[in-house]
Amino acid sequence: MKYWKSIWLITAFVATANGQDLLNMKGQDRPSPLKKVGIDQKLDAQVPLGLKFKDETGKTVKLADYFGKRPVILAPVYYECPMLCTEILNGLVRSLKAVTFNPGQEYDVVVFSFDARDTVGLAAAKKQSYMRRYDRAGTEAGWHFLTGDPDSIKALTAAIGFRYVWDAHSNQFAHASGVMVLTPQGRISKYFYGIEYASKDIRLGLIEAAQNKIGTPVDQLLLFCYHWDASSGRYTATVMNLLRAVGAATIVFLSGFVFIMLRRDSNEKGKRPA
Repeated sequence: MKYWKSIWLITAFVATANGQDLLNMKGQDRPSPLKKVGIDQKLDAQVPLGLKFKDETGKTVKLADYFGKRPVILAPVYYECPMLCTEILNGLVRSLKAVTFNPGQEYDVVVFSFDARDTVGLAAAKKQSYMRRYDRAGTEAGWHFLTGDPDSIKALTAAIGFRYVWDAHSNQFAHASGVMVLTPQGRISKYFYGIEYASKDIRLGLIEAAQNKIGTPVDQLLLFCYHWDASSGRYTATVMNLLRAVGAATIVFLSGFVFIMLRRDSNEKGKRPA
């Protein structure tokens, strides 16, 4: 063991002689691709709806085909990603299964590949796989898996602030993980980071993007009580709003109680003999 360790140390010394890192042991000729990877928030930015892609059936579509009626969840992935993109879609499906809103009715899901080499066949296979996983009948028309050419991909990823690079050493893309919620007009409303998305956050994000045209009165109360934290990509409870909500509910309750008691007392007085 000591013999081989000595050989390794000698090799390392020779490889770095004269300041030359011949074996790239310091990694100096391989800049980390992660330095170029990230998601830059472009809240309220308009996505170019005229961009053309192909859907999972091979039909040429425009982004505008998925906007105009309801909010859209946009998921940038690539279909042959060995790990991270699968986790993004798995996390999104887990979250949406707990949301009562239905794709194709209250919102749409648009998944697009940022790898121009991905084919329609791969998109179709992905959709089939995730429709089985989502397992909610009648929602297939609300899920869209797109592929595109380099120009359309570049324009869309730039519009949403999604930065990624090809890492030739690992033979895959280095990229960030997250999904976005867009308004029916195609403006960026919310960013959700990571691979796990709280169902409550997704629901409230869709309601806000739809300008409160979907959801229930309870949802409106939750929006009042929760504040969107853009840096973390989550809704957080706002103490003052919670106190205001509790105070308002207390006032309503006491007002109702006093009204009932006064009315009861008035009725009893009216029934007494003169």
